[in-house]
Amino acid sequence: MALSEFEIKKMEKAAESFLAARRPPPEIRSKLDIGWRLEDQTLYIFEIRPVWNNPTEYKEYPFAKASFVKSQGIWKIYWLRQNLKWQSYEPTPQVKSIESVFSTLNSDEHGCFFG
Repeated sequence: MALSEFEIKKMEKAAESFLAARRPPPEIRSKLDIGWRLEDQTLYIFEIRPVWNNPTEYKEYPFAKASFVKSQGIWKIYWLRQNLKWQSYEPTPQVKSIESVFSTLNSDEHGCFFG
């Protein structure tokens, strides 16, 4: 894994802060919520929704990801296009810190993440 234990803790703190500000109200979280997951050095941000034909089953729908490139010390930011292919987020394709990743997602200049 490319991320150190310190970097993972820093990312967890930033992700929880981001979710605290972005999650929908508690009364609708059973119908729509957002979450995050770390796989190797890639962070995924996704919606959590019930499956249309089985409301007791939930599915994750990713809409943003950030991959850490340790050799360059940068995070590359991507958004999921309608054709289900990841594309570099052109206003800010890369940043230096995980906090900047979440800041970029929050500002969402082109409406790619939150419409």
